[in-house]
Amino acid sequence: MQCRIRDLRCKEVINICDGCRLGCVADVDVKVPEGQVVAIVVYGPCRFFGLFGRGEEYYIPWDCIQRIGDDIILIDKPFQRRDPSMERKRRRRF
Repeated sequence: MQCRIRDLRCKEVINICDGCRLGCVADVDVKVPEGQVVAIVVYGPCRFFGLFGRGEEYYIPWDCIQRIGDDIILIDKPFQRRDPSMERKRRRRF
C-alpha cells in the first residue's frame, strides 16, 4: 500500500486497547537515509481553546499500527494514564 504523509495527516488515530480517540496524525518520524517511517506523532488535545497550548503528544511507533484505513488508523498501544487528582495535588504543593 502506498500512502503519502499528506494523506496520513487527515486520518484519525484510534487505540483498540481501550477504544479512545487520540486525535489526528500531526507529524511523521522518518529515517532519512533509508526512507523508513519509524513512528507517527499525534498532538494532544487543546487546552482552553488553544490559548494555553496543548496536552501531551503521543509518539506511536510504527510497530504498534495494526491497520490503516481510508479515514482512520488503528493502533494497539497501552498508554499509561495519569491520575487527575494526583496532578492537582502536585500543583498545589509548588
